[in-house]
Amino acid sequence: MKYYLIAGEASGDMHGANLINGIKKQDVNADFRFFGGDLMQKAGTSLTVHYKHMAFMGLWEVLMNLNSIARFMKICRKDIIDFNPDVIILIDYAGFNLKIAKFVHEKGYKVYYYISPKLWAWNKSRVKLFKKYVDKLYAIFPFEVFFYKQNGYDKVEYLGHPLLDEIDKKKKGLTKGKEFIAKNNLPEKPIIALLSGSRKQEIERCLPEMIAITKNYPDYQFVIAGVRSLPEELYQQYLKDTSVNIVYDQTYNLLHNATAAVVTSGTATLETAILNIPEVVIYKTSPVTYLIGKPFVHIRFFSLVNLIMDKETVKELLQYNLAVDIRTELDKILFDETYRGKMLEEYDIMRQRLGQPGASDRVAKAIVESMLT
Repeated sequence: MKYYLIAGEASGDMHGANLINGIKKQDVNADFRFFGGDLMQKAGTSLTVHYKHMAFMGLWEVLMNLNSIARFMKICRKDIIDFNPDVIILIDYAGFNLKIAKFVHEKGYKVYYYISPKLWAWNKSRVKLFKKYVDKLYAIFPFEVFFYKQNGYDKVEYLGHPLLDEIDKKKKGLTKGKEFIAKNNLPEKPIIALLSGSRKQEIERCLPEMIAITKNYPDYQFVIAGVRSLPEELYQQYLKDTSVNIVYDQTYNLLHNATAAVVTSGTATLETAILNIPEVVIYKTSPVTYLIGKPFVHIRFFSLVNLIMDKETVKELLQYNLAVDIRTELDKILFDETYRGKMLEEYDIMRQRLGQPGASDRVAKAIVESMLT
């Protein structure tokens, strides 16, 4: 069978690649085309457009790039028609993918959604688009099943979280202690990891706030989890006159060796918690996006860890006074053993709620079987 997948960012690329590998186990003749990234290309070979050209963050940034988005939309529609797949699998990336869902549904294609966009955070009215255009949603959080059913969409199923697969797979190759230090030419000091995001705009807004605290912790070293798909100069412009280092495409290894982490909100907050590293979560967007978007966000928390737990397990810092507040929270994580221990205990509960590894294969099996019935 022929499968067309669309992912618009790094986490979607990772989960898309694992799903492709899972589908291959079920369908030896599977043929793929996709919008995605390096990992999906390695798994499925037929990349049409790389997500790095499409990763616009925030309302203002999207508005400034409407022409580019329209161009990619046109390319995608034509490519789907030319490929003529048996099923389209949309991975998160709501603004783009829900428009594609409408287009392909009206053309008579079967439409599956893997990894729900965060409609429960804002704009839940978009659930009506799922009712009209999406044949099946495979959610990655248990609470999402309740949300969708509560809002009248019942073609939703939770088969586990795919991050558990990725982490379980990579745990075997992680290096520890002196080996990691030597490999990356780092000093022998306890590490605080800085996960500033995988998008240009995230790094531009969040990394300076993280860097601002580093001089206050002379007994620790700060190491950035860099992304090779972004230009090195994007990071280096903030590192003049600092001792901050970067390791590229080694996020799990870095976290595995970290004492604590400062993390931009997103999938990385969950990865950090699954790997059992105490963290403080931050987020900063453009002033225009923040002011326009704030009235439409109706959730208690924005980090995935807290959403799963339905309580404040990790501290969330948003938009203003970030450097000062990061330092206050990091002091608790580093120097208050009771505070640190409570966070780690709640991580254990969170991992139990997520279930066992194998989600990618289970979703792949469900998709292939549904196409054969």
